[in-house]
Amino acid sequence: MARFSGVVGYGATVENPSGSGVWVAAITERTYFGEVQRNTRRLDGATKVNADISVGNSISIVADAYALQNILAIRYVEWLGSLWTVDSVEVERPRLLLRLGGVYNGPRAS
Repeated sequence: MARFSGVVGYGATVENPSGSGVWVAAITERTYFGEVQRNTRRLDGATKVNADISVGNSISIVADAYALQNILAIRYVEWLGSLWTVDSVEVERPRLLLRLGGVYNGPRAS
């Protein structure tokens, strides 16, 4: 298995500091270490001119207390220089198994 060291992004919806009633995504990033357990790639979109690239990778990270308390907020993983959406999270204490999907295009931590 290949080793993994990268950023995991967590998102929470918070009210804009200006108090205008607009809610925005507040992203925080944390670095984790682990292993790439599955490494696959596929092209989606037979009906499109440009197919979407997605991965079917599983990355197992060593979870800390923050990760275990914020499982529902995990949005993306930075891997091989790109951000990938986390489709599902499986708890295998003391690890979390993150299953990746398509390219993440949402907000990042500032």
